[in-house]
Amino acid sequence: MVKARNQFVCQQCGAVYAKWVGQCANCQAWNSLVEQVVETEGNKKTAIEKGKLSGKKLDFVKIKTIVPSDAKARLVTEFPDLNIVLGGGILMGSVSLLAGQPGIGKSTLLMQICAEVAKTHNVLYVSGEESAGQVKLRAERLGADSDKLNFAASTSSNDIAKTIESGEFDLVIVDSIQTLAMDEISSAPGTVSQVTNSGNLIIRAAKATDTAVVIVGHVTKDGTLAGPKVLEHLVDVVLNFEGDRYGGFKTVRAVKNRFGSTNEVAIFEMTQDGLKEVQNPSAALLAERTNTDGSVILATLEGNRPILVEIQALATKTNFGYPKRTASGFDINRLNLLIAVLERRTKLKLSDKDIFINVVGGMKINDAAADLAVCMAIASVVAGRKLGEEYVVFGEVGLGGEIRSAFRADQRIAEAKKLGFRHAIAPATVRDKFVVPVKDLRETLIRYVK
Repeated sequence: MVKARNQFVCQQCGAVYAKWVGQCANCQAWNSLVEQVVETEGNKKTAIEKGKLSGKKLDFVKIKTIVPSDAKARLVTEFPDLNIVLGGGILMGSVSLLAGQPGIGKSTLLMQICAEVAKTHNVLYVSGEESAGQVKLRAERLGADSDKLNFAASTSSNDIAKTIESGEFDLVIVDSIQTLAMDEISSAPGTVSQVTNSGNLIIRAAKATDTAVVIVGHVTKDGTLAGPKVLEHLVDVVLNFEGDRYGGFKTVRAVKNRFGSTNEVAIFEMTQDGLKEVQNPSAALLAERTNTDGSVILATLEGNRPILVEIQALATKTNFGYPKRTASGFDINRLNLLIAVLERRTKLKLSDKDIFINVVGGMKINDAAADLAVCMAIASVVAGRKLGEEYVVFGEVGLGGEIRSAFRADQRIAEAKKLGFRHAIAPATVRDKFVVPVKDLRETLIRYVK
């Protein structure tokens, strides 16, 4: 097959190069060159230059006359919470992108989905990373032994798209997009041009045959999806698989979903038999808790689900001129801000102490209402006092030391009541007998850290 001629175009200024270079000589931008396929016929005028445009006038209809297609045709997985995250299951004809750290369990999750869907539908698992023997061992461990579950090993996006176009399969898993290459492009797999064009080819085939496709994507070392951002725009659903690959809970959340909400989350734990959904994560996270100084229970939200987690703080005297701040599961910049508020608005002296924050269970908290719990945990360990066992805490802390309102306080309170807590230290804007209202950070620490 004749290879298409390629050129490299700067995405900042449009300068064209015959080969890739790290820095554009025209605008001085780094890593801005993207490979593009050009016409092989030399110096051919464009259609616009000729005064002619190929194509035809579009057939259009009035929107009010359009009859919606049946959006209820979905492939249901064995995980109820994951079905909710997907908007009710995997929609036929949709293309989903699943991204996560290496070793976190992406292939395990997809094989379990295949095992359930293959009971009633034809499924194809395409791997560009593993051999048939490796996939067979995983399938045996997870009980995926249906006659309707098929396997193919390929790194050719042309072959995969042609297979999807055959219409023989209802669900196709592609593991992973970074290993695929188009025959017409000479660059290595994983480059911007290969990922973009391979993804486009597979998506067109899926839409043409109403085949559900799930594509696995790699992530960079800072946790973002590797490859061009255009891939996320092309697909219908983008799922992030997060958590500690060595233990703790793992979460699947949708950062983009054309068929459902992006506020839902599914929580898993890894076992010898594969991934299992955690039905009551709050009870599991608090099962081994001991009430000591530096320990505070936070009522937080994972998507729309309320969860109680333990925030632990530890403070030691620094041996250097610059105190150390470390956070596991909490934003380090937010921690530095809260420490500054504590020093300025209360009488705590923290400039000579190393401070460590840990969210138990490997959870990652991105909730602004976690501020008050973190501040109370730090104050508790520094003062050597502890918070009563009957309290849960939530609320945002402002720079003036004021306690601000929290999102969906009623759900947080309901979760705390369910697990036997008697009071919630929360913003004064929450109207509930269960809540101990607080307005100022300094007064809160004086009254409740004893």
